[in-house]
Amino acid sequence: MKASLIDTDAKVAAGADYVAADCRGMNFYRADRSLRELLGIYMDAPLREHLEPHFDWLGAQAGGRLDELAETADKHPPVLHPRDRFGRDEDWIEYHPAYREMEQIAFGTLGLHAMSHRGGVLGWPQPMPPIAKYAFQYLFVQAEFGLMCPISATDTTVYVLNRHGSEELKRRLLPRMLSQNMNEMWKGTQFVTEKMGGSDVGAVDTIACREGSQWRLYGEKWFCSHADGDVVLLLARPEGAQAGTRGLALFAMPRRLEHGARNHYRLVRLKDKLGTKSMASGEARIEGALAYLVGEERNGFKYMMDQINLSRLSHGVRAAAMMRRCLNESLAVARSRVAFAQRLINMPLVKRQLLKIMLPTEQALSMYGYIAHVMEQANRAQEGAQQMLRILTPLFKFRACRDNVRVATGAMEMRGGNGYIEEWVNARLVRDAHVGLLWEGTSSIVSLDATRRAAAKLAAHEALAGSLKSMLRDAPGLPGKYCERLEGIIDRAAAFAFEAGAHPEHEEAVRFATGALYNVTSAALMAWEAARTGNGKRLLLSRLVVEHRLTPSDPIAPGDNRWGRKMADLLLGERDVGLSEAAAMVA
Repeated sequence: MKASLIDTDAKVAAGADYVAADCRGMNFYRADRSLRELLGIYMDAPLREHLEPHFDWLGAQAGGRLDELAETADKHPPVLHPRDRFGRDEDWIEYHPAYREMEQIAFGTLGLHAMSHRGGVLGWPQPMPPIAKYAFQYLFVQAEFGLMCPISATDTTVYVLNRHGSEELKRRLLPRMLSQNMNEMWKGTQFVTEKMGGSDVGAVDTIACREGSQWRLYGEKWFCSHADGDVVLLLARPEGAQAGTRGLALFAMPRRLEHGARNHYRLVRLKDKLGTKSMASGEARIEGALAYLVGEERNGFKYMMDQINLSRLSHGVRAAAMMRRCLNESLAVARSRVAFAQRLINMPLVKRQLLKIMLPTEQALSMYGYIAHVMEQANRAQEGAQQMLRILTPLFKFRACRDNVRVATGAMEMRGGNGYIEEWVNARLVRDAHVGLLWEGTSSIVSLDATRRAAAKLAAHEALAGSLKSMLRDAPGLPGKYCERLEGIIDRAAAFAFEAGAHPEHEEAVRFATGALYNVTSAALMAWEAARTGNGKRLLLSRLVVEHRLTPSDPIAPGDNRWGRKMADLLLGERDVGLSEAAAMVA
């Protein structure tokens, strides 16, 4: 009897070996050759050398302790306490200790909110360029998505205050917002959306009343992510101001007044969200709260768009990060799972599914690297950079966030039934992916911004097309005919974006146009990266974008797919692919 039980236990234990592996314990930085090569292209060598151990540390944390904390925080969402025990309206939000530990890693240890605004973070004497900041965000989000909202909101609030706030306001707020001491730092957030003013921001009806030298705000905000932020940026309409966005002013509203008492606004409830459950989103009622005017009254919407555009860029990076986690999880499954007497990675349909996950993942990474580079050029006032940034940001937000939903769903399917179970990360990735379609503008709003404003009004598509073609012409080793083909598609996609944005009767085409311009931009970038790094896989990925996202095909025509199978073997194999080998495949 005893021997029989031992045998049974052994069989049960052995059965566990058939459950596919996941990424717990993986170092996400060491596993990501694409990211490391991208940093080699865009980051100055001294900074790269200095940050290498920090990237490596965060890569290990994201696959280890941070991943464990994120799982716990997701299962224990924040709780709103409307009053204290004496019955005072001292509302406060209770977070699980796992969330607080993640905050310490993000704000205290890494200084993600401060690294692009002041020197001294992680021992680097100057503010870090965007390529570095977003690399840290990219690694962090592969474990935890929800907390990136407070991190990004603090970062972007500091940016807006630095750029548009008075010297007195900056002295009042920024030292604490840039601190890494968790006992004294203030986090930033933004309250924009109202019941009547979501995408239609001009419908906002929060009122700003001047009382002597002070401003008081009255109204309600409907979606307040990071609801208990210490400094809130929000739009309100000064009494007597005109309707629409031109009548909105931007204000900074502190959670607590200088003597420590709560400001006059209350959190009414927290939202029960589909995803990002670790982070508190709620509704706020503003009842005469003291607030500080930021910049000039008539430019409030313009100032807020600075923050929104930075948030859109961060959302693109977050989508790229989540897709990378999905790809890593899918590869872990395919390489470890055995079914029908063979590993999944050897099955043709599995290879096809993996490529459908890999391609948008690599596209988004290329877009992040290039946009961060262009942002640094814009910060240095380089000619044309601000124009390109103006169109690249909505392109990135639009397509990467949409791709993230499909990739997360595909990765869940790759894991099978376990992917639907909350014990595995896939279910959370699916839930969290959807918020990228909503925060900082829906897909339609963002595509209108890319085509109608950036292209039709600012001619930003021309600057982007010119830059991409110049990069291709300065990329030795690429097949000439393929580059000519890419240049032709660049011109067509740029013209399409302009036409769709310039003519209201073509509004139904703006999403197609935005997607096409994103796809050809990423295809050109990956080809150029292949020439810079010698990694032929980037060129193969570029060709896949052209064939599967930019070229019409007959969905029911039979064909010979030997080229596609060879492409899959090269991209999913672990051996290197040289530029010349890839060039022969592309040609």
